Amino acid sequence: MSGLGWYIRRLRRMSTGEMAHRAAIYARQKTWATRQVRQGSGAPPAAGLRDEQRGPVGLHEVTRHPVPTRVRVAAQAAGDQVLDGTWPLLGVARQDLPDPDWFADPVTGRRAPDDALAFGINQRDESVTGNVKQVWELSRHHHLTQLAAAYWVTGDEKYAEAVDRQLRSWWRQNPFLSGIHWTSGIELGVRLISWVWIRRLLTEWPKVQDLFEHNEDCRRQVRWHQEYLATFHSEGSSANNHAVAEDAGLLVSACALPWFEESDRWRETASKRLLRHLAANTGADGLNRELATDYHRFVTELALVAATEARAAGHDLGDELWRTVTSSLDAAAALLDVSGRPPRQGDGDEGRALVVDGELDPWAALLSAGAATVGTCSWWPTTAPSLVGTMLGTLAERAPVSEGRPEARPHSFPDAGLVLLRTPAGLEPEVWCRCDGGPHGFLSIAAHAHADALSLEVRHDGVDILADPGTYCYHGEPEWRQYFRSTAAHNTIRVDGRDQSISGGPFLWTHHAGSTSLRDETSADGEQVWAAAHDGYRNLPRGRVRHQRCVRLRADHRTVVVRDLVTNHGRHQVELFFHVGPEVTALLDGDRALLSWSRGGTTRHATLTLPAELTWSAHRGEIDPPLGWYSPAFGERVPATTLVGAGDVHGHVALETELVFHEVSPTDHALGVGR
Repeated sequence: MSGLGWYIRRLRRMSTGEMAHRAAIYARQKTWATRQVRQGSGAPPAAGLRDEQRGPVGLHEVTRHPVPTRVRVAAQAAGDQVLDGTWPLLGVARQDLPDPDWFADPVTGRRAPDDALAFGINQRDESVTGNVKQVWELSRHHHLTQLAAAYWVTGDEKYAEAVDRQLRSWWRQNPFLSGIHWTSGIELGVRLISWVWIRRLLTEWPKVQDLFEHNEDCRRQVRWHQEYLATFHSEGSSANNHAVAEDAGLLVSACALPWFEESDRWRETASKRLLRHLAANTGADGLNRELATDYHRFVTELALVAATEARAAGHDLGDELWRTVTSSLDAAAALLDVSGRPPRQGDGDEGRALVVDGELDPWAALLSAGAATVGTCSWWPTTAPSLVGTMLGTLAERAPVSEGRPEARPHSFPDAGLVLLRTPAGLEPEVWCRCDGGPHGFLSIAAHAHADALSLEVRHDGVDILADPGTYCYHGEPEWRQYFRSTAAHNTIRVDGRDQSISGGPFLWTHHAGSTSLRDETSADGEQVWAAAHDGYRNLPRGRVRHQRCVRLRADHRTVVVRDLVTNHGRHQVELFFHVGPEVTALLDGDRALLSWSRGGTTRHATLTLPAELTWSAHRGEIDPPLGWYSPAFGERVPATTLVGAGDVHGHVALETELVFHEVSPTDHALGVGR
């Protein structure tokens, strides 16, 4: 999807202003190409150095003592995993972590360019770069912040020495504008944040200044990274999480490592851009406008780390930014189900701003950091202390924010069109249902959206019953990329075998389905009702089709009812998809599926009664074409059951699905038997 056709489709999604911006960027690239430094060649010392270089604002000595033993042990264990080469990265255990090849892709076995001019590398071509996401991920240096954290909690120099070896290796092998690691600004931004925190966590190591301030390779790299981000920045249809990461990386490093004559100017530039981009990326309801839940967490992390760094350096970004960060944290807390899991809407690649807590769940780490910096609301889930929370809380030194925050847990996010139906607190086990009636995505390309209008997720006590299959991959494996973001991979309706929105490439949509919210209410008897419609099938060759969906949660009956109304002109093939979670066994008998799963040693059961107007079939782990898959994490996929109902419809057709959860005793193994 990286040929001439892709570029034409991409240009069509740009405004005139964006085209002018990109033309200016291209001109700068042509000029900067003469500055490329090749491996092994001499490079001049870092320009514009101030008389004195210093490390970042430190962590107070007292912060070490409140860190619980379990947190310290986890940080050390994670450091040992890195040293042992068993630390997982995007679903792959990198055996080479003790001595990495910074350009190797462990998935395809290819090696990305290491000496070519970055501006000429086609990062979208897997034959050139391998799986570029895998190549980039290691060079975000999160494994090195984890090693530095292990040093900070133990004082054992083996962790610091490992960081020293790898940073020197990376700096030596990635001179200015040479190779794959200079092709994407988001990578530079995240990498700078890692370097700042490595320097901070190694403050007490006797050799830290020899690695950083007194090391010409380090000084050059920090300057090159900062100058690059000050010059090349994402705007227009690309001003999504990439822009926030670029701004955050430049701001954090200019505040913490102000080594250059331009540092103050770069800090001010980054501050203004971050304020602008974060406001544009965040809805009034607090949710990130990309409508990809994992990116909500990533952007919130970036903003919180950047705001904290600026405040610690004496350059607080102001109450408005802190209000935005607080609103995003409250939204994150409200989304979680009883087990602490967020929705699985849109793309997710497990991006992180700062990793120091080992395998601690990223959402738990985010809320812990939020609790330590802005405080919690009474309805927040319980947060446990973490290393990242302790550190950011110490640096921020802010009083908890209370004004303007929601007094009760929000269930509806109007800007995002996201509504959560869930059983009231105390009525356990929890039934949790996410309903999607929002925009297709953010900006003209909606890069991280899926064709999932009116889709839903249903969980029982945190277990996926009707699941969103997730993301699986970005680069390479185009058939799998297309499947996981397709309408067929979501719990909604497909018409005439077409997606609701039209893809123009792996991160480009040329036609966006528009959704309209119709109902969001709770009746007097406690029934929760949501309804919405979308127009994604308004231009079909055989006539316009309108899909309207209503979902009802009857909490006292533990029942979810889905009513789909299909109105069309002409005759069309309709397919209704229900993706069952990987932990659930589904036995299909005609238009009824008996579901069973285990939770806490207890076998649970539910009955899914499907519309009799359609012919139903079950699919699991099929490859040609893909169907019946679930991605538990980026880079991983496992078989799961997908139920597909198909039929020809004409005119006005109502399809009703009922999901009933049964209460059963731990010893009752008969499907559908209650007590």
